[in-house]
Amino acid sequence: MKNNIRVERAIINITQEELANRIAVSRQTINAMEANKYVPSTILALKIAKVFGKKVEDIFILEKHD
Repeated sequence: MKNNIRVERAIINITQEELANRIAVSRQTINAMEANKYVPSTILALKIAKVFGKKVEDIFILEKHD
């Protein structure tokens, strides 16, 4: 699964640390998600989407092999 977290962070000008604090995870978790090494839980995906004011589907994109 791909994601647009890095792009969305840039749009609202926040760091990985700031996003992590807003959704109560570590900066390393945000880094792992941006590197496509970690797929978040549904709850975490919803929290991320809420921070950006977008739908989950606008942030996370299923790939054919998912």
